[in-house]
Amino acid sequence: MRLYNYFRSSASFRVRIALALKGLDYEYASVHLLKGGGEQFAAEFTAMNPAALVPVLDDDGVLLTQSLAIIEYLDETRPQPPLLPNDAAGRARTRAIALAIACEIHPLNNLRVLGYLSKTLSVSEEQRNAWYRHWVETGLTTVEGMLVGNDRTGACCHGDTPTLADICLVPQIFNAQRFNARLDHVPTVMRIHQHCLTLPAFAKSVPALQPDAE
Repeated sequence: MRLYNYFRSSASFRVRIALALKGLDYEYASVHLLKGGGEQFAAEFTAMNPAALVPVLDDDGVLLTQSLAIIEYLDETRPQPPLLPNDAAGRARTRAIALAIACEIHPLNNLRVLGYLSKTLSVSEEQRNAWYRHWVETGLTTVEGMLVGNDRTGACCHGDTPTLADICLVPQIFNAQRFNARLDHVPTVMRIHQHCLTLPAFAKSVPALQPDAE
């Protein structure tokens, strides 16, 4: 098993956490998103993923893209420990939290969008960072509302064991902290984030500990 990823990519971070939770060993293949104009645009990589995005998981010749699809594939092919609850309502809630992050927050603030703002629209660094913080802070307010006061929220987003929702939440907080986004308005989110980082699978997957960390 080989994971093509980049240490700072939050989508890659998600898959690293999932692999660690499953106890799966893999070869770490770095795809640097900035060097040489971006290694993700090399023909060898776009042959695997025409979108030129990380991560890509090669599971014995089965090439998989899109972090949430990869994680659900891992959950279906290596079902223990499960990353989704057993009940349909629990799975729907977990996916809703995960998608609120992966589809509502992250796409507005990934490297492609920030690069377009700076290079094509000539937005200043200050304006670009304000854009980033606005959407992260607004999106996390929504996530906080999904968690706070809900009796299904436990030490983690859904109960006391990590699920797909936590796998998405922790990388988003790392990115928010990099851009100095305000986080004091989401205490439940931050409590869960801090708890997850006490778990080995999350702690070993953080960007600073990856082979290509700068």
